[in-house]
Formats: sequence, C-alpha cells, structure tokens
Amino acid sequence: MEEQKKISSALISVYYKDGLDDILKKLHAEGAKLISTGGTQKFIESIGLPCEAVETLTGYPSILGGRVKTLHPKVFGGILKRRNNAGDAEQTAQYQIPDIDLVIVDLYPFEETVATEGATDDEIIEKIDIGGISLIRAAAKNYNDVVIVASQKQYSPLLNILNENGAKTTLADRRWFAKEAFAVSSGYDSAIFNYFDADDQTAFRAAADTANRMRYGENPHQKGVFYGDLEALFEKLHGKEISYNNLLDIDSAVTLIEEFDELTFAILKHNNACGIASRSTVKEAWTDALAGDPVSAFGGVLITNGLIDKDAAEEINKIFFEIIIAPDYTMEALEILMQKKNRIILRRKESNTAVQPRQFRSLLNGVLAQERDSSIQQPADLESITNKKPTENEISDLLFANKLVKHSKSNAITLVKNKQLCASGVGQTSRVDALKHAIEKAHSFGFDLKGAVMASDAFFPFPDCVQIADNAGITAVIQPGGSIKDNESVDYCNAHGLAMVKTGVRHFKH
Repeated sequence: MEEQKKISSALISVYYKDGLDDILKKLHAEGAKLISTGGTQKFIESIGLPCEAVETLTGYPSILGGRVKTLHPKVFGGILKRRNNAGDAEQTAQYQIPDIDLVIVDLYPFEETVATEGATDDEIIEKIDIGGISLIRAAAKNYNDVVIVASQKQYSPLLNILNENGAKTTLADRRWFAKEAFAVSSGYDSAIFNYFDADDQTAFRAAADTANRMRYGENPHQKGVFYGDLEALFEKLHGKEISYNNLLDIDSAVTLIEEFDELTFAILKHNNACGIASRSTVKEAWTDALAGDPVSAFGGVLITNGLIDKDAAEEINKIFFEIIIAPDYTMEALEILMQKKNRIILRRKESNTAVQPRQFRSLLNGVLAQERDSSIQQPADLESITNKKPTENEISDLLFANKLVKHSKSNAITLVKNKQLCASGVGQTSRVDALKHAIEKAHSFGFDLKGAVMASDAFFPFPDCVQIADNAGITAVIQPGGSIKDNESVDYCNAHGLAMVKTGVRHFKH
C-alpha cells in the first residue's frame, strides 16, 4: 500500500472563504496547526479555532499596503523543504523554519475586476496576485511532500480525503492537486497576458470575462479567440487546453444531448453524431452508441446525460477519444478516465443552459443571426400520410431519428432501429447519395436494416429515396413534406407497405 503523509501544519490565505469551515474544523480535529493572514486569520478565529499569524512566524508585519505578507523564507522554506533531503533538514533547523504540509490559497479576482464597469488601471493592477501565485507554484512544485489547494473547486476533493483518511494523503493525491494548481496558475497568467496584450483596452475590459485566446483556429495557420464563459457551463476536471475545433464539437454535442430525456450516450465527429443510443444504463448506451461506428469514434467527442460510473468508464477507456462530457462521474470513473493526460474531461453544471437561443455566423463583411432550431417534434405532431400506420415502436424510433437528422449536416439521412443510430449520411449534395452512404455504412458494421426507420431533414422531391430505403428493409419514414411531388413518395409507400409520417418542419443545417 502506498505510504501516506500526514498533514501536521497548514497555511491558509484565501479571498473566498465559503465552504472552508468544515475543512478547517477537520484539520484542527486531526491536530494540524493552522497558520494564516489578515482576514483569513480573523475568519478562522471567528469559528473558534486557534490560528498563528504569519507575522508571528516571519517576524515581519504585512507591508506595502498588503502587497507583501507571505513572501519570506520562513514561509517558502517550510513549503519547499524536501523532507527526505538531509541538507534541507539541516538548514531549516538552523533557521528555525517549520514544515508546512498543506497550502490553501486562492487568487485575487483579476478577471472580475477587469470586467467591472469603471475599474481603473490602478485597481486592475492591484488585483495581480503575487504572494498567492508564488505559494501555489512552490507548493505544487514540492507535491512530493506538500498538498496544494489553489481554488474553491478543490475544497470538496480535499474534504473527502480528510474525512476518509484522517488528514493523510497519498502521492497520487498530492500530484493531482498539483496538476489542478498549475491549471489555475496558467489560466490566471493567461488572463493577465490578454489584458496587457489587448490593442483596445476599453474593448478588452468589456469582454474580459468572455475572451479566451485559442492556440489557433480551425487550422494551425489561423488565429482564433473564443468569446464566452465556459466556466459557467462546465467544470474542466482534466486534460489539455480546449481548442477551437473542440469547442465546435462540444457545442454540437451539448445541443444534441439536450434533445433527449431518456438516458442517452452520443459520439460525435466533426459536429455530426456517428453513434448514439438510449438505454437503461450508461454502459449499455455507450456500448450500443459505439457499435454505430467504432471506426469514426476514434478521436471523437463523447457526451451523455447520465452519471458515468466505474463499469462504464472501464469500457469507454478502451478507445482513444478527445473529450468526454457528463453531468457527473464517480471517483472510480475519474481515476480510470484520467489515465490519459491529454484527455479533456468536462462536467456539465446543474444550472447549465448551454443551448443558446440565437446563432451567429460571419460572412460577406457582415454577420448573420437567427433563432436556434429549437423545434422538437412529439407524437402529436406526426401526420400519418400512408395507408399503413407506424407501430408504437416505429413512432419512437422515428422521433429518435428525427432528432438526429436535425443535428446532422444537410443533406442528411439517419437510419435508426431500437433507439440506436445504425448509420447516417451527412453533408451530401444529393439526398440519394446521403441515403446510399448511410445504408452502405450500416451494412459495413453488421446492422440488419429490416424493421429500421429513416429520417430526412427535408422533403423528397422524387420517390427514389423511399424506394432505395424499402429495398434495404426500412419499414417507416419521417420527413417534413412540402414537395409538389409528395404524392409520388406516398404512392410508392402505399404500393409497397411502408409507413410514412409528415412533420411539416424542415431541419436544414448548413
């Protein structure tokens, strides 16, 4: 069993104190000495806990209007001391520097200050944290011996460890906290860089909390910037920096999964679903989604509306993928999924309403804006226009297929059976080509299309598509209708025993 190290002393200096009470009480109960500064010290004492002032440790008061409080060898020596290094031990003993085993610190609200209307340059500059960022880097560097908590977001994981292990941490625990700390540090420095790098400071301040510089745009030779607040929608738990193309896929994934109330798992590639299924468990939904196209799933974006547990994570971890999104994960699942260091793991926040009501697209020296296609068809919206009426199961699959085709690039066809995507044909210049591609793809992955249903994002101008679908074994079709030759498709269905329903709603997506 991995050796655990006990937290015997903790330095706490935070701007935000919500959620800190239980951690402090548990540390005190476990015999840890608390050291703090200014307002945090007063807070600790206000909940009835003893606390040593940093000024007592260093022998120096807070100076320069609070700019210098913790920047002292007796603080940083206690953090950076290598516990297994005889020279370090000798020097810290010589200068009476105590060990500091845990650092809980957050950073001045730089981005919030930039975004504040009327904030002056002096006010913004004063919110560039020096001591806090130094404490974070020092403790994270010495993760072999020290635990670093660099954000309120890590309070919960720390409290879990304290409750389970009695103020003892493993090396894996400390390394995880160090990783999260460097993510905080790099994000903070990026925000400061963006502030100084902005050509128009006024415009930058207006969008300070929404502008995020990408490594590059759609391709490496293109620059890219994201204007938005991802942190309001997701908690990034792991992985590399999110790219321009990642954001496009994440948006497509979220808008797709929002259509489903049942437990569903989807796999997307280049903004289109290549696999999706609704099942009773996440593991089953994942397995059947993957079966839709295990080849395209490689390097894809995964999303589910269910909790990812250990059983599901073990299966999901068998393939390479870029991003996974879920409302939550068990700790066992995260341990499995975090084995790949670059894999992006996002937790959707409960209050998240990521589907925006409007869409914008720049073109021709201007911007197009439109309402998002939020139309979702229900059984009552379906008009049966053939002699044969769809069965209850076919209606369920038709609505499932219609949701998928709505989120697929036009011209689009989706084939569904038992709430599982068998295949789709997307982005084709001909609807016939889209259907042929979908059928060929479904057969290549072993799907029997007998009894499957077909959805089209727009009407059929000729009966050729329903004829091809019939020959493949498809028994029911959903389409918006509206062609002057609708009757030709209906007549074919009537002559060959297919069911067809009309929605009256077209779902083009260009």
